[in-house]
Amino acid sequence: MSLAKKTIEVLEFIEANDVKFIRLQFCDLFGQNRNIAITAMQIERALNSGIPFDASLVVGFSESKLTDLVLYPDISTIQILPWRPQQGKVARILCDIRYPNGDSFEADSRYILKETIKQAETLGYQFNISTECEFYLFKQDENGDPTTIPTDQAGYFDLAPYDRGENTRREICLTLEDMGFEIESSRHEAGRGQHEIDFKYDDALSSADKIMTFKTVVKTIAQRNGVHASFLPKPLMDEPGSGMHIHVSLSKNGQELFENNNGQLSDEARYFMAGVLAHVKGLTAVANPLVNSYKRLTGGKEAPRHIGWGFGNRSPLIRIPMELDDYSRFELRSPDPTCNPYLTFALILAAGLEGIKNKTPLMNELVFGEDEITKNVQTDERIEELPITLMDALAEMREDPLISDVLGVNLAKKYIELKTAEWMDYIKTVHPWEIDRYLSIY
Repeated sequence: MSLAKKTIEVLEFIEANDVKFIRLQFCDLFGQNRNIAITAMQIERALNSGIPFDASLVVGFSESKLTDLVLYPDISTIQILPWRPQQGKVARILCDIRYPNGDSFEADSRYILKETIKQAETLGYQFNISTECEFYLFKQDENGDPTTIPTDQAGYFDLAPYDRGENTRREICLTLEDMGFEIESSRHEAGRGQHEIDFKYDDALSSADKIMTFKTVVKTIAQRNGVHASFLPKPLMDEPGSGMHIHVSLSKNGQELFENNNGQLSDEARYFMAGVLAHVKGLTAVANPLVNSYKRLTGGKEAPRHIGWGFGNRSPLIRIPMELDDYSRFELRSPDPTCNPYLTFALILAAGLEGIKNKTPLMNELVFGEDEITKNVQTDERIEELPITLMDALAEMREDPLISDVLGVNLAKKYIELKTAEWMDYIKTVHPWEIDRYLSIY
């Protein structure tokens, strides 16, 4: 479709829906939504020549060769924000980032995923994703600031009146459906005040876009209901952590590669999983980007630690679930919802493609007991584990050339630099645990 025709369609949409303001959204290095607001009168200019902005203070952008960058709206992503006024509506459009000369900005997370998808498509592969995003709802104090007091004491699959977040969750689902999501299920999770909403799988780029929208909707609707939504991986020490399990589907020429034929997987499926497992230590710093992420990974309660795979059982890092509605897939269980989904998906895809290219052999299936590995089928080799701290993960990332190949050397270096500084801030901070543990003794 020509730019002129696209412009006409957007202008018609804006007029028909009485849109007065448009948020041009983009994603920074750490997966946080950013935006510039324009009036509807400026949309034609935005479509034709983009909207310039100063990137010098945007996380991950300051090291670019030019800090004057331009937002180019992807008009296929235009959506009305249902919670905004219904007279003089507000819409949002996700944007690609370019240099003033029109070249793509190489540190744009969305661009990095697009390029990785292109590589897969060149080889004939279609990469689909769905996610399970968990979050907590906490009470607010008298000033409207978040606390760590859960909104209820309910547990897994509980109903109202025990589940006091039911109405908020319902409103979130209805809002998402208004924005084009197909919600498959929602429920109270195992933690006090913990919830999960699952939406239908899509191509990798659309799924990443949806995750960014999802997190905004959850936080906005929660705030409107007087509670605080948190995607922090481990907000409460004695409660389960919040993960973002990623379901990966790969097909070639219309054939699903992860079809489970009585426990037998295709060679390409095995190579793909082997590639992901080979690089999972290096990509963990991106998939689990916070100091707090590793409290979830080392704190038990279904979060995986051991690098391995298996059928059905929910303990392995990668599991092959039962096929449902012809959706053949594997589930990567380590990532959490604070990650940048564009970069995380790009790294998973690139790692899997490398596994296929090199015909990387897949390790033997791991069999788990209730809490720990009980049997390592056909081998006694040492079973490796994920990094246990952010600093360990950054060291693995630094040593993995695939990460730099996907992110670009400069962006990978910047990511490690910024996250190392975050780790050092944490290390220099005196925590309440230290005072409670040591003050009366030493």
